[in-house]
Amino acid sequence: MKKVRRKIGKYEVGRTIGEGTFAKVKFARNSETGESVAIKVMAKTTILQHRMVEQIKREISIMKIVRHPNIVRLHEVLASQTKIYIILEFVMGGELYDKIVQLGKLSENESRHYFQQLIDAVDHCHRKGVYHRDLKPENLLLDAYGNLKVSDFGLSALTKQGADLLHTTCGTPNYVAPEVLSNRGYDGAAADVWSCGVILYVLMAGYLPFEEADLPTLYRRINAAEFVCPFWFSADTKSFIQKILDPNPKTRVKIEEIRKDPWFKKNYFPVKLGEDEQVNLDDVRAVFDDIEDQYVSERSEITEGGPLIMNAFEMIALSQGLNLSPLFDRHQDYVKRQTRFVSRKPAKVIISSIEAVAESMGLKVHSRNYKVRLEGVSANRVGQFAVVLEVFEVAPSLFMVDVRKATGDTFDYHKFYKNFCGKLGNIIWRPAGTMPNSNLRKQMTL
Repeated sequence: MKKVRRKIGKYEVGRTIGEGTFAKVKFARNSETGESVAIKVMAKTTILQHRMVEQIKREISIMKIVRHPNIVRLHEVLASQTKIYIILEFVMGGELYDKIVQLGKLSENESRHYFQQLIDAVDHCHRKGVYHRDLKPENLLLDAYGNLKVSDFGLSALTKQGADLLHTTCGTPNYVAPEVLSNRGYDGAAADVWSCGVILYVLMAGYLPFEEADLPTLYRRINAAEFVCPFWFSADTKSFIQKILDPNPKTRVKIEEIRKDPWFKKNYFPVKLGEDEQVNLDDVRAVFDDIEDQYVSERSEITEGGPLIMNAFEMIALSQGLNLSPLFDRHQDYVKRQTRFVSRKPAKVIISSIEAVAESMGLKVHSRNYKVRLEGVSANRVGQFAVVLEVFEVAPSLFMVDVRKATGDTFDYHKFYKNFCGKLGNIIWRPAGTMPNSNLRKQMTL
């Protein structure tokens, strides 16, 4: 078996940290500066096949336009003959979604803090004529200092201020404003504000204000703004959220009014913005106009052996500093849609055990180079569910198995991970002193 370590231009490319229908996201390091980055990799054939050129050009251009401390930064865009590489800021704190699941719900003060940062970022976008249109906790990341970063502008729209209404129905149903569902056109700014209100509710309640098993009932409740605040919401919080979740976009509170509200202003420290940077879209044009002299070199360093070796810079980024305990105490990162466990068994034994357990669970198994993709039907029997597992060597005779959701619902993934790991007890290594159970594990199994 051969191990491959790739280099794209000046970036040393490591493990896959995210995987979707059309792209993979790789962890990488700038070999010139030592900076950690995330690289979104897309095949040109896929982009052309699905006619996504304009959508991706728009997403990249928008991310360059909306540079802000609370928005994931796009560094540059590169291309090889077969792939496009979007170089992004590496945000190591994970998704805000994970924190909500882990804690159940956040305090009013912490929720307010994240909401203030969200409003700062969304307001900045709107001032640039950009409307996100898919705001939800899964698209909000946290950096190493706990600061919120808005990500995923794949469904965003860029318009001139004062332009006509938007007409594309898009977004995630539970977070979508009533007017977006009406197919009569909508104001992108008002629709984003509604989504921010749903996010605030979720932060403080720990569950969605609008959630139904079937879409017609869900849409009826959204159109009527039919929701109930839990008893622990303060009167001021209830009043504030009701102003945001107003089904009439014309009377719904606007961002400038949100900023003046006493609830919002408490402990608010406006973000300091530098001067507007000059936006250069030359690399975007070069990538999509197929200028051959803009191609970046791709190199693969191939050595004989087993799984990829995870080097020091990946280990440090993975463990958020020098605290390596999440690698060994599995419950600490149990709720993430990307999880991991450690084994002292030989890599081939790990792979064969994974395959055997997956087959016993009725999952389709695809294996290649110490990487396994498992596919099945989601728990509610509605859609597909897929998980990718990859084995890394972190030290002699010590292997880390990285597990991540590829498609399907995140809660389905949590259930799968718990069940799957329970069947892999013979290969999972737990050093002496780590706890086999936790309060979170008990909460997740209720």
